[in-house]
Amino acid sequence: VFAEALDDFLVLPDGVGVDIAAKLLYGAPFPDNLNGTDFVPAFLQASTRPLTVALLGATRVNAEAASVKLSALAVQHKFVVVHDGYFSAAEEPAIVARIARLRPDVLLVAMGVPRQELWIARHIDARHCILPIAVGALLDFLSGTVPRAPLWMRRLRLEWLFRLWIEPGRLWRRYVVGNPLFLWRVLKQKLSHGPRPAEARR
Repeated sequence: VFAEALDDFLVLPDGVGVDIAAKLLYGAPFPDNLNGTDFVPAFLQASTRPLTVALLGATRVNAEAASVKLSALAVQHKFVVVHDGYFSAAEEPAIVARIARLRPDVLLVAMGVPRQELWIARHIDARHCILPIAVGALLDFLSGTVPRAPLWMRRLRLEWLFRLWIEPGRLWRRYVVGNPLFLWRVLKQKLSHGPRPAEARR
């Protein structure tokens, strides 16, 4: 179900794992690491036309704090907190209706993987916003509640290790189980199909 939902998404290269996979399968890593924590603020800062940006997810306190931070980073845009990420199925219709009334240019959905992608796929279309973006922990990072890895760790592509240290209970399955499993599947693909030219990635 998750893989089917991703068929309608533009999936950006995020993390050292996909770089390793690209190098193994195609002979070259991606040109840049487009993780949402850096990419989304940079995208909003670079967008000169005034936009309405809606925030959905995280806790209400963190979403509001992230809205204030984004407003200072990209003063040309209007930021609106729609709702926190802790709502029941019974509350969904009212939340979706509010998004449709607002019809923001950009909708940032911060509910964690895969819930945020599945929620967008099931509830959001062109009637609700122009560009929905699944942003993971972005609002928590922007609020300052969850610290980011020091710059030197990010440059060494070790941010995943810092995040595991900060939130082991929530992230151990992703990094301790998920990452090795992903790389094992990549290795099996390489062994079964052989290397591919880098041009095939483009």
